[in-house]
Amino acid sequence: MPKMKTNRGAAKRFKLKKNLIKCKSAFKNHILTKKSPQRKANLNAPKYVHETNVAQVKKLLCMA
Repeated sequence: MPKMKTNRGAAKRFKLKKNLIKCKSAFKNHILTKKSPQRKANLNAPKYVHETNVAQVKKLLCMA
């Protein structure tokens, strides 16, 4: 039986931290001049995958 392959797109987008899966925030790439500093600071805060999607992400990362 062949080895399981990690989905490389998912591997670049998600990091496994203890028992949570960390992900980046959307809307932080461009057109930052019209966004307030408070909004940009909030987008910098760590985000985690919702518990309903954890199983899907772990399957992509070959961890389940």
